[in-house]
Order: sequence, then structure tokens, then C-alpha cells
Amino acid sequence: MVTFLYFTDTHIRGTAPKNRLDAFPETMKQKLTEIMAIANREQVDVLLHGGDVFDRPDLSPSTVGQFAQIFREAPAPIYTIAGNHDTFGHNPETVSRTMLGLLDAFGIMKLVHPGKPILIEKAGVRVQVSGQPYHYELDQRDPKLDYYPINETEADTMIHLVHSMLVEKALPEGIPHTLIDHIWGTSADVILTGHYHTGFGIKEQNGKFICNPGAIARINNHWTEVERLPKVIIGTVTKEGITLREETLTVAQKGSDVLDRAYVEKASHQEEKLHAFVQQVREQADFQTLQMSEIIRELASMQGVEDKVKQEALRRMTIVEERWERDETE
Repeated sequence: MVTFLYFTDTHIRGTAPKNRLDAFPETMKQKLTEIMAIANREQVDVLLHGGDVFDRPDLSPSTVGQFAQIFREAPAPIYTIAGNHDTFGHNPETVSRTMLGLLDAFGIMKLVHPGKPILIEKAGVRVQVSGQPYHYELDQRDPKLDYYPINETEADTMIHLVHSMLVEKALPEGIPHTLIDHIWGTSADVILTGHYHTGFGIKEQNGKFICNPGAIARINNHWTEVERLPKVIIGTVTKEGITLREETLTVAQKGSDVLDRAYVEKASHQEEKLHAFVQQVREQADFQTLQMSEIIRELASMQGVEDKVKQEALRRMTIVEERWERDETE
């Protein structure tokens, strides 16, 4: 029997978001401490993280050090993938230059890279853990490239981590996403995803599972964040099958107690104004988004630019973003 605990989107940071009423870093420490306690109580063989460990790739060493001490208390190895907040320019190749890459180098958390799955074997049960970090083409290319892992370890069960916008219902035009119902043919037995903070719980079809318990952090301004409580998933894999269940963190306060409704309402109004502005821009251009990486790709597509040129443009944009991040912290 192999037992695991899954959690995602901790968005560790040293300051509190504007819409939080509490001391966010201290609240996150309490949540992570409880997660380690749950893992110890359940005697898990591995902890899995769905990405966005940190809220930015170059978080201060002092903040990272405080949370590293908590991760060191984990009763089992922690495996993770990189989320969009963990890397520069949404480029997973930059992870070695980030704070998440530093934790990986020190063995505090171990990164799962594409094509390099981890095999967990216990009492004759072989479980492969594979991962797909966030990248700028995720949910915009053939889903088989991101959601259909290969059994490279002759495992009995395959668990696949993906930091993606996997959702139950279609999102507005211009927001890259993948529908759950479109990937039930996946080769994985269990897909564990994050990125979509609201989550959708545990879905099962014909013995396969697709899960997102929601983000541990509540940092955005959507009303769903006020209503939900952070959860983890406890999973057990045996020769007979897979069992999954959610568990709510007891230290997590009600959203109404930690999220500033006045700020939420103000932000909602600002979001409406921003949406109107974006619509005006779209009326004057063919762009479907204002993200730099998306604009580069659309330009490349319209002009028939070779892929190597597009990749070079993205590489240079990543370098610029890293410089911006450093300038902000100096």
C-alpha cells in the first residue's frame, strides 16, 4: 500500500495581500504545520504539491528559510512541479534560478520534471509520479502532450501532476483552459491539478480520478474564496484499487474573517473597468490577450515566423522579466 497527501498553490510570500485582514505569512505557516501533522498522522509515503509553492520566483531568502524549516518537518519526501508563479516568464527552464530550484537543490522539496517520473514502490505496489509544470502553451496545444503521461517505470498505477487551468465548465474566450470531460481518456489513473484556486474536488469515472482540492492560499478577490475552506487530499493505492478523500484544514479561518469584503467589492469594480478596457483594445486589434507571451505567439502565428525565432523572443522576454524582478527587490 502506498499512501500520499496532495496539496497545492500555497503562494508563500513575506507580506499579506491587500485583501487579507490577517498576517498572511503566519497563517500560511499554521496551515503548513497542520498539513505536516496530517501527513504524519496518516503515515504517508510521499507528499505531493501541485505547483505555485511561492508567490514569486525570487522571494527573499529570509522568508524562504522560515518556510523551509516547516518543510523539513515533513515525515516523507515532498515532490512538486513548478507553477506559473514559481518561474520567470512562465518558463519552467528557469526554475534552477528560482527559490523553488534552491529548495530542490538542497533536497527540501524535489521537482518532478517532464519525462523524468518518480517511482514509489512499497509492499509490491508500484506507483509512478510524473509531472507537467506550467508553461506558456499549456491548455492551448494538444492535451495529450500535457495530460497523458507515459508509463516509463512499469508501474501499476500512474499519478500525474499538472499545474493547469483544468475546469468543469468552459471559461470566457481568451482564457486558455481544458475541460475535465475532454481528458477522461488519459493514460493516468489519477490526475492531480492546481492553478484553478477554487478547485472542483474529486471526480471519478470508470476507475480514474481527476482532482483539485483548491488552493491552500486564498489570495484572489472572487466571492468563491470567501465561501470555501482550504483542503488537502489523502490517497491510498493498493493492489485492489485507489481510494481518495478530502480533508479540510482545521486551522483555516472562515473566508469572511480573513478576506476584506470592502476590498473585494472595490476590486470587483476595478475588474469590470479593466474588462471594459480590454474589450476596447480588442475592438482595435486582433489580439486575444494582453499577456506578452501570448502577443508574441500571436504575432509569430500571423507572420509565419519560424518556431526557433518565437522561442528566442520568449527567451529574451524571460531575461527582461528576471531583470524587472531583481530591480523590484533591490
